[in-house]
Amino acid sequence: MSAIETRLQQIGLSLPQPAVYMGSYVPFVVSGNLVFVAGQIPFLNGVKAHFGRLGENMTIEDGQKAAQACALNLLSQVLAAVGGDEGNIVRCVKVGGFVNCTPDFTDHPSVMNGASDTIVHALGDKGKHARFAVGAPSLPFGVAVEADAIFEIRN
Repeated sequence: MSAIETRLQQIGLSLPQPAVYMGSYVPFVVSGNLVFVAGQIPFLNGVKAHFGRLGENMTIEDGQKAAQACALNLLSQVLAAVGGDEGNIVRCVKVGGFVNCTPDFTDHPSVMNGASDTIVHALGDKGKHARFAVGAPSLPFGVAVEADAIFEIRN
């Protein structure tokens, strides 16, 4: 078991299998020493979950759970990018978060803390990152959160 998996297990989480993509894009791109992970939605191992809009039918805690699931998918994808060798992950550089919400919802940062906290827990200081969190009137399949990330790796 990797150190990432051990740290996640300590808080009752586990890494999902990397999602398989069927569109005209790939789940991640390695360019130089950076991995750009495509937007991840909160489906884990093919189980669809975390549908709704913040400020309408979801609480901040619900949104944080959705963001946490996105973070697990981000971690799964970056591990796939480094062939499972977590020693090649230098750091998480940036996380972008989109929150499906009503126009008057303004607590996007609190929702995205669910993703940030998960990445920091999994990677320690290497997980501390820059971030943005914005609202969106809708997201794919009606999910509550979508997140993308940039990681630095060793080549």
